[in-house]
Amino acid sequence: MELCNQMKKYRSELGLSQDALAEKIYVSRQTISNWETGKNYPDVNSLIRMSEVFGITVDVLLKGDAEEIKEMIKREDQNEFNRLSWVFSILVLLMILTPVPLAKLLGFWGLGIWALLAAVTLGMAFLVEKKKKQLNIQTYREINAFLEGKHLDEIAAAREEGKRPYQKLLLAIGFGVLALLVSILLLFLLK
Repeated sequence: MELCNQMKKYRSELGLSQDALAEKIYVSRQTISNWETGKNYPDVNSLIRMSEVFGITVDVLLKGDAEEIKEMIKREDQNEFNRLSWVFSILVLLMILTPVPLAKLLGFWGLGIWALLAAVTLGMAFLVEKKKKQLNIQTYREINAFLEGKHLDEIAAAREEGKRPYQKLLLAIGFGVLALLVSILLLFLLK
């Protein structure tokens, strides 16, 4: 990791201790120590403040770490997308499995709880879609490739982009049919 060496070099050239540098960029001395030993990486604001203290550009400070930063951001995006996907999947499963038990056990209040669950699920769906748009992944193949840390080649990406409208239509029809079946089941059980 080039950044930790760069930090030590420029801090030494200015004759700053870890405490003094930490004070100038508004972090703890332990944070500076962790950065210089490569245990973790500074955020963008800290990099900017550090470059100002050292009197250099962020590019010079990062030098060979640009690829490592891209990989770190990519991993963070993958982890965040994975978390959102799991939460959304669990919420959808709960939406499918809970309406009848909630209605039977709690009556009108149960349906209210289910409606609240549906609203939360829709909110989570919005977050997942927003993340997919940000990462430019829409189809199952694109999402799978992204989660594996790969990219589709241009031809495969173009093919997948062509499938998007059909897949969204089939998804909408599928969820519509599922909602209809759940509604019929609810009506049957609540009679």
